[in-house]
Amino acid sequence: MTEIIKTCQIAASPAQVWHQLADFGAISTWAKGVDHSALTTSQTGGIGAARRIQAGRLALIETVTVWQPEQELAYTLQGLPPVVKSVTNTWKLTEAAGGTAVSLTTSIDPGSTPRGKIAARILGLILGRASHRMLEGLETIVRSNSKGGATS
Repeated sequence: MTEIIKTCQIAASPAQVWHQLADFGAISTWAKGVDHSALTTSQTGGIGAARRIQAGRLALIETVTVWQPEQELAYTLQGLPPVVKSVTNTWKLTEAAGGTAVSLTTSIDPGSTPRGKIAARILGLILGRASHRMLEGLETIVRSNSKGGATS
């Protein structure tokens, strides 16, 4: 298993951060690099909710596997090269002095082949950069909303 962990501190409550993550179909409004997103299920949140995202020429289906409000959100990514067995993103929110500590862990199961293990390392570098951009976008939108820049 390859894991890439990116973290940031956001000067907002876990509830404010969760508000953005829980709007599952709207990731393209704040995640840098995500050109388009839309729900693919009638379910808008919770385990089983799914969305389609477009990032450049790459289209992925992301399906929620863990939904713990204000604490944790995890989802599988489908549509990546089949050389790796599975990929999961897990967001964790922890109340911290001055706001919320946010971590985004990308877990890549390369399967048992040497080719899968090499692909997991390369994919880890790419997805690590994407995770960094997502954290930046999340911090920007939460900060903007907490200053009254946007309402919901």
